Amino acid sequence: MQRPIMTSRSFLRTPSEPADPAAPADQATITDLVDTLEANRSRCVGMAANMIGVGKRIIAFVDEELGGRITVMLNPVITVMDGAYETAEGCLSLAGERRTRRYRRIEVDFEDRRGRSRHATFTDFTAEIIQHEVDHCNGIII
Repeated sequence: MQRPIMTSRSFLRTPSEPADPAAPADQATITDLVDTLEANRSRCVGMAANMIGVGKRIIAFVDEELGGRITVMLNPVITVMDGAYETAEGCLSLAGERRTRRYRRIEVDFEDRRGRSRHATFTDFTAEIIQHEVDHCNGIII
């Protein structure tokens, strides 16, 4: 189900709680997050659960390296960052763009929808999207 976009800065600044892939409520959040991202795909490439009002460490993003498929991560943790650069980013939860530092290559530990532990490397724009969404999970807004 598509959900409204959260714009409360105080809510967005609150770090999210760990997600439980076995919890029906967290699985429902995954479905709603993907549905909301799909509905906003023309102006958005990634979302964290707090952007739809759920304080859980769940992100979804358009993965161009997988042909534009939406990928979901639970409890993502960036473990390696290489190649710092400055960029400007926008966010559905905020008006306008803001400057921020990102990394061209990252490695991420996370759980998939089924609760399996994963480790993956991402580069370029996909890495930037993931960093933005992990920041959301950590209560950091650009």
